[in-house]
Amino acid sequence: MSNPTADLIRRYYAAFNAGDWNGMLDALSDDVVHDINQGRREAGKPAFRAFLAHMERCYREQLSDIVVMVSEDNARVGAEFVVHGEYLATDEGLPPAKGQKYILPAGAFFDVRDGRIARVTNYYNLPDWTAQVAG
Repeated sequence: MSNPTADLIRRYYAAFNAGDWNGMLDALSDDVVHDINQGRREAGKPAFRAFLAHMERCYREQLSDIVVMVSEDNARVGAEFVVHGEYLATDEGLPPAKGQKYILPAGAFFDVRDGRIARVTNYYNLPDWTAQVAG
């Protein structure tokens, strides 16, 4: 059975895999809150757009094995997936980029409000990623 909240998250990740940043942004509320893995909290679509531009410069990633779990009230969502990536350009404070490939399990949590994503919180194991690209 189709669930509009689950479908929203699947569209968001389909846009990610297609490199369709506008499609991702269309899924977000204007005041979206973004919790960056082991980093800061940012708010608003302009900050999210800047984050996507930064990610596009430093990384090429595809997500697979995406599983979406929705709360009974459709307000909260969890997703689990595997990131298949390539490190393209050195990111500040991280090891030098030399085109290293990595595979990393990850997860995300979302708040959904009025048919849009109001919060995105991403989690992955940074020491695992660092070991993969530094080795």
